[in-house]
Amino acid sequence: MMTQNQLPTPYYIVYENRMRRNLELISRVEREAGVNIIMAFKANALWRSFPIVREYNRDFTASSLNELRLGNEELGGEAHVYCPVYTEATIGEFLLRASHLTFNSLNQWERYGARTLEAGVSPGLRVNPQCSVIDTEIYNPALPGSRFGVTAEQLGGELPEGIEGLHFHALCESSSYDLEKVLAAFEGQFGRYFKQLKWVNFGGGHLMTREGYDVDHLIGLLRDFRSRYPWLKVVMEPGSAWMWRTGDLITEVLDVVDNQGIKTAIIDASFACHMPDCLEMPYKPAISESVDEAEGLPRYRLGGNSCLSGDYVGDWWFKEPLKAGDRLTLEDMNHYTTVKTTMFNGIQHPAMVLCDTNGKCTYLRRFDYEDYKHRMS
Repeated sequence: MMTQNQLPTPYYIVYENRMRRNLELISRVEREAGVNIIMAFKANALWRSFPIVREYNRDFTASSLNELRLGNEELGGEAHVYCPVYTEATIGEFLLRASHLTFNSLNQWERYGARTLEAGVSPGLRVNPQCSVIDTEIYNPALPGSRFGVTAEQLGGELPEGIEGLHFHALCESSSYDLEKVLAAFEGQFGRYFKQLKWVNFGGGHLMTREGYDVDHLIGLLRDFRSRYPWLKVVMEPGSAWMWRTGDLITEVLDVVDNQGIKTAIIDASFACHMPDCLEMPYKPAISESVDEAEGLPRYRLGGNSCLSGDYVGDWWFKEPLKAGDRLTLEDMNHYTTVKTTMFNGIQHPAMVLCDTNGKCTYLRRFDYEDYKHRMS
C-alpha cells in the first residue's frame, strides 16, 4: 500500500471520500428538486475515476467529439451536446452519438436542424438572457457582443418549429441567488416559448458543493420553477461542483532564488503547464503548508520549472524558510485544472493518483516521453 509521502512528485491526487461527498449532495438536489444534474467534461475528464461517478449518475454534457466519445464509452448515459459551431465534417458523428444537441445560432439550426430531427436527436437552441452576474470577463458569456446564444430580439417573437429545448449558460462558480436573477431574466424574455418545449437546460456554474452555498434555496427555486412548468424536464450541467475540493497537486521545492528582495521557490511543477487557470483567471490557490500573512514571516512566490518568464504566482507566507526538498500541497487542483494542462517546454507531466476511502493510493495514469512525443505526431 502506497501512501502520499511515498509517491514521487509532482502528482495530482484525488480523494474518493471527497468525491463521494460531492456526488451525494448533487444526488440529493436531483432527488429533492426533481431535476437532472449532469457532469460537464470540460471540468472533469479523469475517466479512470468514473467507476465512482457511475454509481451516482451516467449522464453528461460534451462540447467536442472527443468529450462525447469519452462520455459514451465511460459513462454511457444521456449525451447532451453543445458546440459553438458544427461543421459538415463533424455533424454526422455528433448526431450518431448524442441524445440532445444544442445549436448556438439560428444559422446553425437552419443548416442542421432537419438532420437532427431525422436522426432522432432532441434539438435545442442556446439563448442569451443578457443577465450578467460574473465579474471575470473572460468567463462571462453575457457580455455585450457575446458570440454565445440567441437573444430574444433575434428570435423576433417566434421560436423555429422543431426546437424542443432552450439552453442558457450564464453562471461561473455562482450562487443560487445568482441563478435566481438569471432565471428571472430567462423566464421574462423566453417564457412565451416554454409551451412549445420538452426541456430546458440551465447550463453550468452552479457551485452547490461549495461551503456556504444555500442548497435549500436552490432546491426551492427549482421546485418553484417546475411547479409552474411541470411538463418541462430541467437539466443542469455544473462543472466545478462535481469535483470541487476533491483533489490537490503535490509538488516539491527544487530551489529558492532571491532577487532584489523577492524570494521565489521554484517547484517541480509549472503554472503555465499544469495550472494555467491560475494565470488565466487569475487566482492564487491555497497551500496547506502556508500560513496567514504576518510581519516577520518568510514570504515567497512560487515559480514553475519552465522557461516562461510569467510562470509564477504569489505570494504566500510560511512559518519557516522554504528549502529544496520541502513538499507543498496546492489545494483544489482537480476540477478544470487537470483538463487544461499542457506539456509546454516538454515539462514532465504530473501523475494522476486516486486515494481510496482506506487511504490506499493508486496510480491512475503516469506520463513519459512517449506521451510528449506523440502529442506532436
